[in-house]
Amino acid sequence: MKAIGYRDAGPISAANALIEFETDIPQPGPKDLLVAVRGISVNPVDVKLRASAQPDSGSRILGFDAAGIVQEVGAAVTRFRPGDEVFYAGDITRPGTNAQFHVVDERIVGRKPASLGFAAAAGMPLTSITAWEILFDSLGLKAGAGTDESLLVIGGAGGVGSILIQLAKQLTGLTVIATASRDDTRAWVKKMGADHVVNHHNPLDKEIKTLGISPRYVASLTHTQQHFASTIELIKPRGQIALIDDPDVLDVSALKPKALSLSWEFMFARSMFQTDDMDAQHKLLNRVSDLLDDGTLLPTVNNHGGVLNVENLRAAHELQESGKVIGKTVLDGFGE
Repeated sequence: MKAIGYRDAGPISAANALIEFETDIPQPGPKDLLVAVRGISVNPVDVKLRASAQPDSGSRILGFDAAGIVQEVGAAVTRFRPGDEVFYAGDITRPGTNAQFHVVDERIVGRKPASLGFAAAAGMPLTSITAWEILFDSLGLKAGAGTDESLLVIGGAGGVGSILIQLAKQLTGLTVIATASRDDTRAWVKKMGADHVVNHHNPLDKEIKTLGISPRYVASLTHTQQHFASTIELIKPRGQIALIDDPDVLDVSALKPKALSLSWEFMFARSMFQTDDMDAQHKLLNRVSDLLDDGTLLPTVNNHGGVLNVENLRAAHELQESGKVIGKTVLDGFGE
């Protein structure tokens, strides 16, 4: 089969930053699905790995998000059968989805939304899992319970922010404040459902003060270190902060006066450690699929980059690295 990956970590500008090669079709294990990949998306983790994680040997296939058709199932599979259309975000410890075929544990796979094509569906899993786990694991909110509290989303126009805003509005009733600085990103987060938009190029505590709102919850999706002092200043006492980026240093002692809680969200943790509740991602993806099909959630794809090949994938990586991505970038798969 055809696949795209890299042999040497480095910048996307390098001549061989991404390469296409032939490799064997993977064989499914007992709990695995063999999926014919029909759509993929690009996430920050893709560009981070390509730039800094040297493969142990040979070539590493990139890609996590995928949508496709089940071709074969392992002996212990119970949730799917050949011919099923699925979507999922993969496992960081296994080869990626930028290939014609891919194997994935059924416990982290969901039913593809019937209302979306494969590429559009591939734009949803990783960000949806991340956003869901932020709200309902990290922050401990209850879907459908309702609340009169507010949530600040730092980095609202990216892939995670786009679906997090929607889930927060549709499933919790939180008042959502999103950060965005450009006219196009401000319009996007309003389309996703944000109640208020503030400019993250200004001190956030001062921006939030003008709204007369003190959030109990903060989802810091980017530049956490830059905004950490402002976040502590603006959040309510006993508030909760969840983050997904990789700040060099955080002074967590600053959380003590307000008795604040801090947690990292990493959606690969369940599959990396084969947790007892690993199938929570299967269940939440099915729920997201239903919410997309009934129109409760909007797809977050904002750029279709064409068919999967080296040239188009390189362009998608360049866009992701530009810091100007709105929503998600997707590509059609190689095909059979």
